[in-house]
Amino acid sequence: MEQAIKQSEVITSQELFKHWMGHRQLTRKVIEAIPEKDFFSFSIGGMRTPALLVSELLAIAGPGLQQIVEGKTEKLDEHLDFKNSKATALALWDEADNQIKKYWTKISNERFHDRIVTFGQYEGSIWSSIFYFIDNEIHHRAQMYVYLRALNIEPPAFWDRDFGDK
Repeated sequence: MEQAIKQSEVITSQELFKHWMGHRQLTRKVIEAIPEKDFFSFSIGGMRTPALLVSELLAIAGPGLQQIVEGKTEKLDEHLDFKNSKATALALWDEADNQIKKYWTKISNERFHDRIVTFGQYEGSIWSSIFYFIDNEIHHRAQMYVYLRALNIEPPAFWDRDFGDK
């Protein structure tokens, strides 16, 4: 007699969303900590400036989730114009958060294992694409932590994220 195996979720869609938003809140704090002049010019060892790193993150998160939901694919466009203003970059960051919130609610739990192609070239599942968006953000945030340390600025604590589980 075969026994039925009970399957349960390790993490819910809402918990994953809160996890991602916690990372986005922390990345925003890191962006805020970088001085305006250094945001557009500081680089170490050939790494891109903070502005270019943030531009990539903005090109991926909201547009990537939009592609997942709408089923359309567009080429990755990392060339955002911040008009030499960190405030503009932060405003775009907040707009991206709103875009993420809007599209997240349109992904049913059943779709997370669907195969997709984002930006016309990156094939994977919906969940693996979202994990990439988060992992990429963490990677670039770490680069900005290095910049802050090199500028003798104490970065925000890496654990200072609100995951909504309090």
